[in-house]
Amino acid sequence: MSETPDTPQLMPARMLNEFTYCPRLFHLEHIDRQWADNAFTTDGKNVHRRVDRVDQVLPEILAAQQEVGAQTEAEPSDEKPQIARSVKLSSERLGLIAKMDLVAVDGNEAVPVDTKRGKAPDVAEGAWEPERVQVMAQGLLLREHGYRSERGVLYFAGSRRRVDVPFTAELEARTLQLLEQARVAANNTVMPDPLESSPKCNGCSLAPICLPDETLALKAIPRDPTAPEARRLYPSRDLALPFYVVEQGAKVGKNHSRLVVRKDGKEIARAQLRDVSQVVLCGNVQISTQSIHLLCEAAIPVVFQSRGGWFYGMASGLGLRNGYLRDAQYRLVATRPDACVAFGAAALKAKVANQRTLLRRNANPRSDTALRDLARATKRLADPSTIRDLSELIGHEGAAAATYFGQFGAMLREPHLQEAWGFEHRSRRPPRDPVNALLSFGYALLAKDCTTALLAEGLDPFWGLVHQARHGRPSLALDLMEEFRPLIVDSAVLTAVNTGMVGPRDFQTGASGCVMKADGRRAFIRAYEMRMDQLATHPIFGYRCAWRSIVKMQARFLGRWIRGDIPAYVGVETR
Repeated sequence: MSETPDTPQLMPARMLNEFTYCPRLFHLEHIDRQWADNAFTTDGKNVHRRVDRVDQVLPEILAAQQEVGAQTEAEPSDEKPQIARSVKLSSERLGLIAKMDLVAVDGNEAVPVDTKRGKAPDVAEGAWEPERVQVMAQGLLLREHGYRSERGVLYFAGSRRRVDVPFTAELEARTLQLLEQARVAANNTVMPDPLESSPKCNGCSLAPICLPDETLALKAIPRDPTAPEARRLYPSRDLALPFYVVEQGAKVGKNHSRLVVRKDGKEIARAQLRDVSQVVLCGNVQISTQSIHLLCEAAIPVVFQSRGGWFYGMASGLGLRNGYLRDAQYRLVATRPDACVAFGAAALKAKVANQRTLLRRNANPRSDTALRDLARATKRLADPSTIRDLSELIGHEGAAAATYFGQFGAMLREPHLQEAWGFEHRSRRPPRDPVNALLSFGYALLAKDCTTALLAEGLDPFWGLVHQARHGRPSLALDLMEEFRPLIVDSAVLTAVNTGMVGPRDFQTGASGCVMKADGRRAFIRAYEMRMDQLATHPIFGYRCAWRSIVKMQARFLGRWIRGDIPAYVGVETR
C-alpha cells in the first residue's frame, strides 16, 4: 500500500506501522530516504494492485446515506454494506493521513479492511502490534470524518484469513502514543540503534542497508568473542551487474525495459534493465535521451569513461536526497582534521597490510626486507595519534607504496613474463608499460565503482577526507578505494597477466607511453568483474560475500561513521 503525505505534518499510517515495527527502519526509509525491494515487498505490491487500481471517496456514500435518512448509531442499515476501495483520508488535528485498501460502510458504521501479504500469525491478538496500530489509525481517521468505527479487519492474503481487530481503549491510547513518538522521530537526524539479534531483521528488505549485526559488531571493536556471529541477511552476490559498452561507434537505445546496443544498424548486444546495476560507456559510444530517462527513473547510473579508462563523470537520477549526511560530511572535513587523519590512517593501514599480504603470497623471489618495511609501515599507521597531519600520513603511505611497487614485478610468475612486461616501478599519466597501463585502467574502474557506491549512500564523492577536493576529481572515492587497490585491482592485474588473459600483443607502446588495444580492454574488464564477483570471507564478520558487496558495505560504514552511528572506521584487511 502506497501512502504519500500531502504535507510534512501529516504522518501516513504506513509510516506509523513501520515506526512501531522498527524505529531504525522508519529512520532509514523516511528520513534518510533509503529503500530496497526484495521478494516480500514485491509480492506485497502485487497483492495491493487490485485495491489500489481505482481511488474512491466516502462523501458519495454519505450523500446516499442522507437521501434515505440518517441511521442512528444503534440501528445500522438492513442493506448490504457499501464498499469503497483505495480511500484516502486525512486529519489535521491528528496529523495523520492514510490510503485505506477498503472501507465497508453500513449506515454510519465504517470498518476499515487492510490487506497484508503474508499469513496470519499464531498470536493471541490475531495480528502483530504494527498491523493492529495501522488499522486503528485508519479507524481514528474514519471517526474524524463522522463515522462510528469500533473495529477493523486485517486480511492476510497468504492464508486467506480475516482477523478482526477490536478498537479498544488500550489500542487507541497506544496508537496515539506511538503517533506522537513517530512525529518526534521524524525530526530526529540521529539514527536509532539497530535491533539486536531480532527475528524482525529476517526478510526485511532494508537489512542490506541497515546492516544491524554488522553495525553492532563495529560498535564493539575489538569484538567480544562471546558475541553471536553476524548474520548475512542478504544475498552474497548482486544479481544486477555493470553493463559495459566498449565498441567504438556503438549506440545505446531502449526497447521497453531493455537496453539495446547497435552499430551500423545491427544489434550487437542487449540487456534487461533488472540485470543492470550501471551502464559504463567507454570512449566514442552514444546513448539516447530516452535511455537516460529510463535509467534515471530506475536509479541506474550512466558512467562516462575514455577509451583508456579515464573517469569523466556520470549521469544519474536524483538518487538519495540525504542532506543531513552531506552536512555531517562537510562539517567533518571543515572542522575535524583529527577525524580525517584517523579515517585516513585506518584506510591506509588496511591498504599497506593488504599490499604486504599480496607480496607474501605471490612474490617469487620474496623479499623479506620489503615485507619487514611494510610491516613497520602498518604499525606506524595503526596509531593515528602519532601522526601530526594529512601530509605526514600521505608521506608514510608513499614510502610504503614505493616499497610495494618495487617488488610488484616479482609477482609475475615466470621470469620470461617479467622480462616481457618490463615492469620496474609505478608510472602514471601516461603509463610507460603494459602492467602500469593495466593498473591505471583498473584503478579507474574501481574509482567508478566507489563513486557509485558513495552516491548510493548519499555522500558527496567529490569532497574527500584525505584526498583534497579538486575540480573533477572524486576525492572521497579515491579515499574509499585505497584499501581495495591491492585486493581487487592488483589481484585482477596479476590474474590477467599470469593466466594469459592479456598479453603484450594487447598493448601499443611508444615514446609517449603505453595504451591498451580494444581486445585487451575487454579481456581486463572480464578479469576485473570476475574479481569483483568473487566470494571472500569478510575479515570482520566471518561470512562470505562478493568483493562488490564489501565495497558497498564499506561505503555504508563510512557514512555511518561520519554520522556517528559507529565510533570508528575499520578498514578491510585480508589475512
